This record gives sequence, structure tokens and C-alpha cells, in this order.
Amino acid sequence: MKIISVVGARPNFMKIDPFIKAINSFNKSLPLALSPPPPISHILIHTGQHYDERMSKAFFKALNLPEADINMGIGSGTHAEQVGNTMIAFEKILKAEKPDWVVVVGDVNATLACSVTAKKENIKCCHIEAGLRSGDMTMPEEINRLVTDRLSDLLLTPDRISSENLLREGIPESKIRFVGNIMIDTLEANRDIAIKLNISHILSRNLIKESATGDRQQATGNNIIESAIHNLATGELGKANPTSDIRHPKSFPEFCLVTLHRPSNVDRKEVLEPIVRFFLDEVTKELSMIWPVHPRTKKQLEEFGLFEDMLKHPGIIMLEPLGYHEMLRLNMDARVLLTDSGGLQEECTVLGTPCLTLRLNTERPITLREHGGASILVGNNIERIRSAYNIVHNLSRTPVRPELWDGHTAERCLGAILEYENY
Repeated sequence: MKIISVVGARPNFMKIDPFIKAINSFNKSLPLALSPPPPISHILIHTGQHYDERMSKAFFKALNLPEADINMGIGSGTHAEQVGNTMIAFEKILKAEKPDWVVVVGDVNATLACSVTAKKENIKCCHIEAGLRSGDMTMPEEINRLVTDRLSDLLLTPDRISSENLLREGIPESKIRFVGNIMIDTLEANRDIAIKLNISHILSRNLIKESATGDRQQATGNNIIESAIHNLATGELGKANPTSDIRHPKSFPEFCLVTLHRPSNVDRKEVLEPIVRFFLDEVTKELSMIWPVHPRTKKQLEEFGLFEDMLKHPGIIMLEPLGYHEMLRLNMDARVLLTDSGGLQEECTVLGTPCLTLRLNTERPITLREHGGASILVGNNIERIRSAYNIVHNLSRTPVRPELWDGHTAERCLGAILEYENY
């Protein structure tokens, strides 16, 4: 049996890594008999939707993913350009390789493009992380999810809410398998690596050093970090442990962690500026803030004249995009996380990090506090953000493990494909 797996953007890498490992383990477990089942042939395709060093290649290296067998190099562009170019290139690969299955993950443009192309070539398609629904048709990801799930032969869901979504849409129960959350496989496999990282080292290695006036250069990078931590530890930024040793990974002062990248939050000044002012004027009075800045967000902050204010603020540490282990390490210790990332909502649930999700809806309701998770939906309204922040930033960590979020989802994913094939 030949399987082609497709990744297109950074969240996909964490989802496909355990699946590849499950295939490798299966092949190694085949009996040394005269007529054993043939091993699974696997091809990894990277469409190149995230193609720069920090957003793509670094993740392959950190997770010890094998180099993609084929990198399509699609790059950036409009949604239509990405989908169209991916379909054209992927069709040629399918005709040459003739796989039995195409496995797609998540909800990026590559997921949609490759599922459509597979079905046009009469190749079976499996969607890992099927059934997620936000109900927001203005989100490109929602369109990708709906189309991919409609076309797929096998739909592997991360939670029972997602399975129920598919059943309500008329998907036959025979196509649906509840397997758990494959992202948590990656988290569990990498906890021990992440916890050994030193937080101050993460900051010093990834600090954004440039500024419009040129007054924050590499030579002063460590002083900037230590100044921010000193201000926090001495009480100038609120509650902290005055005996904290910034060199020790478990004695770092308390901090708030931020990630923002969605157009709804960063593309309009009238939305982004009040969020930034809330961070500058209110959050930093109590907690230091660490913000790994997405390239899109950085561009908008600069365009709106907000970036320099943030660089100069002693309570905010602005970082380049982080690797998987570095981000996981920060999430393990963050007092609260403010994000619009779905994957981080899931991590916060298992880690117990109080989370404010800066979105009006989520395709992952199981991560919300009303479903036992760690997240509260606050959108981008400052009053809602402030009210929720005042509640959650003093909460203790309460890790939650939803059903089948146990680190073995990839094995169940592969098992579902093998069962479908009567392998």
C-alpha cells in the first residue's frame, strides 16, 4: 500500500510527525514470515505554503521530521492562487506515483487542494482532524474543512463533538472514526525535550533586535531582556518572585504569553491598536509579556506605527517566530496565554495554561472552559478581553485531558486506514 501525506503550513508538521512514526513502527513490526503483509510505502509532500527558515524548515529539524520527498514550492499568494497552483502541481505527482491513499491534515489551503485533486483522480482520501466546525463561513479555513470532509473517504475526528458535526451534515457513520487529537501525540513526545530548555536562553536567541531608530541593536539584546526581568522581579511590573534566578528554567518570573496572526485581529489599525494599548498600559502592570511575533503581525504593527512603542517598552519582550520546543516551553510556564491559534488552545487544555482566545468563535469547543477546557472566547473587544483577563490571570493551572488525547492517536489513525483496507 502506498500513502502520500501532505503538509502545507506549520500546524501540519506537528500533526504529520506522529503519523509518519506510526507507519515506521508498523513496518518494523511486520513478521519475518514467508508471506508477510507488504510494508507501507510512504511519500511526504510539502506544498511549501510556509517556506521560510523559521516558519517551515526549522520545524522539520526540531521535530526530526524526514525531509519532504517532494517540495512543491507553492509559496505565498491569494487563496485562489495557492489552491490552484497546488492542484496543478499535485495532479502531476498523483499521476506519477499512483498512491492508494492521500492523507491530508488540518484545514490549510493545501488540505483543500490536495483532497479535491485526489478525488478527481479517484484516489482514496483520509482527513486527519476532521469534523472541526466554527460555523463562521467568513473564515477560509472553514471552507477548507467543509469541502475536505465532504470529499474524504475516511474522516478521523479529534473529539466526539466533531464526530457529531459530521453526522449532522449527513456523513455516513461508516466513514467516521473517533481517534483523538494527533497534536497531543506530538506534545507528549516532546515534553521532556521542552522542559529542559532555559527560558532566558530562548529569549536571548530569538529577541527581535532591530528598531526604526536603530537604538536597539544586538549588543544590547541581553541587557534589554535582563532589564525587563529585573523590573518584574523587583516589583515594578507587579507580582513576581524577587529571588528568581533567570538562568534556571524553573525559577523564571511569571509572564503572559501572546500570539496573534489572524487577519481579523491584525489587519485593521482600529482593532489592533486597542489590543496593543491594553497590553502596554494594563497587562504589563502586573506581568511581563513575551510575544513571538508572526511575520504578518510584525508587518502590520510597523505599518500602523505601533512596533517601535512595543520594542521600547520595558515590560514586553518581542521575539522572532519560535520553534516548536521553544514555544511549548514558554506555554508550560506562562501565567496566561492570549492567542488566536487553535493549536495553542489545545495545548493549553492539556498543560492547564489559562487561555484567552481572541476570536468570536472556535472550531475547537472542547477546549473551552464550559466544556472542561482552559480557554475563554473573548473576540477582539477590549472590554471582554479585560474582564476575562482579570479572571483568568490569577487562576491556578488545571490540566485537562479530553477523551483519547492520550498520545496514541497516530496509531489509531493508521489502524483506521488499515482496517478500511482489510490489511
